[in-house]
Amino acid sequence: MNQMTEIANLRFPFAPQESSYEVEFDPTTKTIWGFFNPKGTPCFSLSLLADIRAHDKTLEMNHGGVSVSGEIHHANYYVAASRVPGIYNLGGDLALFMLLIKMRDRQALLNYGRLCIDNIHPRINNYFCPTLTTISLVQGDALGGGFETALASDIIIAEESATLGLPEILFNLFPGMGAYNLLARRIGMKAAEKLILCGELFSAKKLHEMGVVRISRNVTADSAPS
Repeated sequence: MNQMTEIANLRFPFAPQESSYEVEFDPTTKTIWGFFNPKGTPCFSLSLLADIRAHDKTLEMNHGGVSVSGEIHHANYYVAASRVPGIYNLGGDLALFMLLIKMRDRQALLNYGRLCIDNIHPRINNYFCPTLTTISLVQGDALGGGFETALASDIIIAEESATLGLPEILFNLFPGMGAYNLLARRIGMKAAEKLILCGELFSAKKLHEMGVVRISRNVTADSAPS
């Protein structure tokens, strides 16, 4: 099956055999830990988007609850993190973009964009569960859609070594998954527009000074699942 057909026929499997999104639940703190763990390039591939949506759709159906040993436990927190050392997420699948542009497959590109929206919109709305707080734990690079995904959470915690930014303008694209609105809510419209149009990458310290993220020196083994 080629990638264009895969996009067109995607049906969000609820039990993928080899998921690129690993989920753990800590009952003591009622925290869901969702880890990006893509098998190839650490970007939002079709498989990663589908795996995230499969889990999150179930979370919405359970009104913010997760199933543990057949029982539904309601979560208070949902943390988005990454298993890839030094990388949170690099954003859109540029290799796929190039392929679809060369093929002039407008519909497949549109389907990819809709799948991204299907993932980020519920997180912006706390999965339609007002008691669920969302947190992005950024360890490493969060670029483009990776930064937008972090912005979709109520709270962004970034390690001092993290780098974040929206470089899309450098190759004639625009961060279209909510970057402007999500940034404007935190730092105002003028600052949001300036950050998007400069295309620069920023340290966590700089974004902390701007009011975008909270900063952490490091996350210990006791504070996050391995």
